[in-house]
Amino acid sequence: MTPSYANIQSLKQKLDAHIISLRNDKGTWDGRLSSSALSTAIAVFALCKYDPEKYNSHISQGLNWLVSNANLDGGWGDTIRSKSNLSTTLLTWACLSIVKNDPTYANCIHHAENWLTDTLKNLDSESISTAILNHYQKDQTFSVPILAMCALSGRLGEKGWDLVPKLPFQMAVFPDSLFKLLNLSVVSYAIPALIAIGLVKSVNTKTSKPIAQLNKSVKAKVLKVLAEKQPDNGGFLEAAPLTGFVLMSLVGSGEKELEVCSKAADFLGESIREDGSWPIDTHLATWVTSLSLNALDDQNLVSLPELEKTVNALLDQQLKATHPFTKAEPGGWAWTHLQGGVPDTDDTAGVLVALHRLKEFQHIPKKVVEDGINWLLKLQNSDGGMPTFCKGWGKLPFDCSCPDITAHAMKALCLWRSELDSILKSKVDACIRKAWRYIKSTQQADGSWLPLWFGNEDDIMHRNPVYGTSIVLHSLTCIESVCMFELGEVKDKAISFLVSTQNEDGGWGGNASLLSTIEETSLAVRALSSTDNWEQISVGINWLQKNLPKDLSDIKAAPIGLYFASLWYFEDMYPLVFASSALKEVLDSSAFTKEMTNTLVEKT
Repeated sequence: MTPSYANIQSLKQKLDAHIISLRNDKGTWDGRLSSSALSTAIAVFALCKYDPEKYNSHISQGLNWLVSNANLDGGWGDTIRSKSNLSTTLLTWACLSIVKNDPTYANCIHHAENWLTDTLKNLDSESISTAILNHYQKDQTFSVPILAMCALSGRLGEKGWDLVPKLPFQMAVFPDSLFKLLNLSVVSYAIPALIAIGLVKSVNTKTSKPIAQLNKSVKAKVLKVLAEKQPDNGGFLEAAPLTGFVLMSLVGSGEKELEVCSKAADFLGESIREDGSWPIDTHLATWVTSLSLNALDDQNLVSLPELEKTVNALLDQQLKATHPFTKAEPGGWAWTHLQGGVPDTDDTAGVLVALHRLKEFQHIPKKVVEDGINWLLKLQNSDGGMPTFCKGWGKLPFDCSCPDITAHAMKALCLWRSELDSILKSKVDACIRKAWRYIKSTQQADGSWLPLWFGNEDDIMHRNPVYGTSIVLHSLTCIESVCMFELGEVKDKAISFLVSTQNEDGGWGGNASLLSTIEETSLAVRALSSTDNWEQISVGINWLQKNLPKDLSDIKAAPIGLYFASLWYFEDMYPLVFASSALKEVLDSSAFTKEMTNTLVEKT
């Protein structure tokens, strides 16, 4: 049955009203990231290593949360809605070593060990080390910290440190640019862990006299680098896992008295939630704010109380100086306004798109836009694609190009193009032409694109081509009228892919035949809204109407997000803003107008 205009509009207004109700007193949105067993285990263990008496309450609450949120199979997933996995279960088991003699936790530990034994076949130190290193391959950004925590907890036995790979922490005294030249398998974002874990490894293993002297000579210098990269609030990247790894490693190195440690412990102590858990990051406030602003319809957007406060908040969050952590130049936006945030392409593009909408109602300084655009232009990789954080030196997630992020950046650049001076416009045009070639080259044979930071746990490869294709297609169709190229076959193939992956129930999952979710259905509907595929759009909207709860505060987000090191997360705002954005595009589309006209004609 074709959904009526009144029904769609009613649902749209309900979604917008709920989104607006979640706005904070600063005029922005904080969102809420899922609690994480991995973050909780690391934070609890680190605080126990640092000061078990001072943080006794935090430790007890965290342990109780871990026990209460174990999966039925005895393991833990990255979220309470995720399947058990090796990394999270292993780290939680390592954390539980602090209460291994407490009978209260005996049953939980026993089930965890059964899960690990079933997964690894043998729960010995060599099997653990081999499995972790094989899983993460060349990227040691996360594998080494996991093994280091296992060693610190005693879970790797007497010779545990021999199984933890050496990290060249001495290299931290050199400029970040040297990491590119050396093609190191640890990215610049992991330098705090590189330093701390490198130190604890060196302290706990025998080394030759020359190496020992080298370590001693650079120790003060690398610790200074570490301190310089730590935000005042103590949280590296606003991330409990990274901050916890640094804290436990420094304590294990005999450096407990460092200010870095007290600040890291303060951050962990203050970021615990009421239920005793920790999220993977404080929040994605800037990201969900731009998503919310771009999802609201014009009337609700212009009617927002104190809209000027919202605009000023976004303007204030633009990076004004070289970033101390990544050396990123001014002009970009991070996922959060907090000290540990790092500017990135997706958030910069999202804010620029939001500011373009807001300029109809509020003054947006020209320099803010130009600085943001120049920041994006400088980040473009040689393959034409846009990376997440830094220009590429390898194939790690932080610096490799990504189709959906590239398309999002293209959208931001195109929207502002007509208001730029001739010189900057020329640079934008050159960037877009290169980006278009990249987009075409990364389209899969079936018409899809694969995203970098989103996936689906039910997919055999944990990929989410529905998300990637929906984002790319929507971004490109939004700028089709001002593009310097024809979308043609590229667009047709993408549409065919989305049509082919719609489930029989009318919704979409991350790929064909995967469980339908609000997030993926909304994104697919939005992407198709500008096409003539009204039957698929109509059925998708019906699915949303049936599956969005009457009380939107009861909505359950799906774990489709991937954080650093491929950690699953869900964000409570995603289903709300994606559904609202989808209905906005449908109501504004010519396809919907045409369908409604045809329906009226038929009735007449």
